[in-house]
Amino acid sequence: MGINSTEVSYAFGQLGSVFTASASTAITPPTGKVFVAITVVDDCTFDTSGGLVADNSLASAGLEYIGTGEAAHDAVLSPDLGESGTGGEAITVTNFELLAGSTIYGRWTSVNLTTGSVIAYIGN
Repeated sequence: MGINSTEVSYAFGQLGSVFTASASTAITPPTGKVFVAITVVDDCTFDTSGGLVADNSLASAGLEYIGTGEAAHDAVLSPDLGESGTGGEAITVTNFELLAGSTIYGRWTSVNLTTGSVIAYIGN
């Protein structure tokens, strides 16, 4: 038997979704929300400067997410309390492409495509 939890549901994208096939027009979630998953409908590339803007509001708790602006898990805090990993890089690949059918999970405050189309799911 499952647990009916709105807290879990709201954190996993059950607050709506957004479709975009617009190149060079960023989509953003409602105020106080983030995109928690992105499913690729048609092969897409992201703008390498601000194509995936990670939510950094939880970084102090060790929750870091990939993006095109800055690296996630790229340094160890001193002393290392396990809050951050090492070796992570910002996505700076020209024409960073995801194929149709791919889904990525994280927390983003903005998504900007250069080609293709996606569905972005909204969560807390």
